[in-house]
Amino acid sequence: MASAARDLTEPRVLAHAKRRLFLGDADDGYAVVDTQFASERWLADRPVDPDVRDVLSPFNHVRVGSGYPDLVGVRPPDGDLLAVERLGDDPPLLAVEAKGYTDRGVDVDRGIVQAHDRLGEANVAYVTAPADAVSETNRTLARELNVGILGVEPGGAVEPIEVPRVVGNRTTTETDAIRFQASAQGVAEKSFSLNHPKNYLGYALALHHPDEIDAVVAERVVGAVDAARTGAAFLDLVDETPAGVRLTPLGREVVRFARREYGSVDAALRVFEDWKGSRKRFRDLAPAWGQLTRRVVYAYPATRLLVEEIQALHDDRIAEPTLPQLVEYLHQVHPSFTVELFVRGDEDVRGRVLDADGELRPAELADGTVYHSPTVFQLKAMLYHAGILTERGAEPANLDPESDVWALCEPV
Repeated sequence: MASAARDLTEPRVLAHAKRRLFLGDADDGYAVVDTQFASERWLADRPVDPDVRDVLSPFNHVRVGSGYPDLVGVRPPDGDLLAVERLGDDPPLLAVEAKGYTDRGVDVDRGIVQAHDRLGEANVAYVTAPADAVSETNRTLARELNVGILGVEPGGAVEPIEVPRVVGNRTTTETDAIRFQASAQGVAEKSFSLNHPKNYLGYALALHHPDEIDAVVAERVVGAVDAARTGAAFLDLVDETPAGVRLTPLGREVVRFARREYGSVDAALRVFEDWKGSRKRFRDLAPAWGQLTRRVVYAYPATRLLVEEIQALHDDRIAEPTLPQLVEYLHQVHPSFTVELFVRGDEDVRGRVLDADGELRPAELADGTVYHSPTVFQLKAMLYHAGILTERGAEPANLDPESDVWALCEPV
């Protein structure tokens, strides 16, 4: 066996497959690799190249079917990787199992069976392996089980050997976590970068104003126009389409509210201009807008999950949970979602916070720098302004997790 082929261990095979599936020109997807691949060594005598680990990150331990795929993500695959050309409106959830060279060879059949198990919740399943290790018997089994095979060449090229069909699935909180991150409302790569909800509401109003939107936002709402647009999209107030930005039904409701309260969008924006730079709690500054903000922020999927689980902690007589207490509890009931929502996605942080089996290392939660700023700072601040949480958020660099309280203003 040539040495170049023998270098195709599972981490390297998986890194090549991830590049092929998720690291192309499009940015409309998200994927995580199982936490076992965060290790610095794969085989006892074989360190994992840091560049390979960099490609594989972020890491999470996501249950799909009865196990944990090596890679799970959401993105439409290239046309040559599927047996059909047309997909539905929503991009498919992909599950990938990797097999590479070991002292016992490459167990492609086992990877195919593992990948097939993921089809209970995934739309598409692949096994990826060194191309020269794939036999006709492997191909027959893959066709029977509707599993794709991605063959990896020694130089890193990845080509389809068998292509699967897209299937329907049921969803779980675990797979929903990855779908959420791949959506316009996810917090993985993009983020809330402004911590006052008025900036996002104001962007929706400005979009309906007859004057040029960027100028209106900069003059009346906030100078960070791009950040206001991005946050408005996260809150489902606007859609960013190839034809331009447009109001969603929720955004149009914000416009209706403004016209009812002030007579016109222009008059409402004059009031927003008076609020520029204000740090006062929005619920107290403008009670009617605070109530509307509560409706908008509560529609954000992460808000609903947080409120329900903080209520559950309150029911367990933990009325003022600290950030580590909240994350530890959430990880017990929604592990994948918790990691995606709270823990920064870079390789070093995920490797510190999660062990190879995806379990939390609680001691690491005392370090504020491991947390995802859009959640612990911007999202928490918006929940504070909306009157949902008792305290505003803090930048991770200034965050003391042990004193950072996540309590409901109005527990039931």
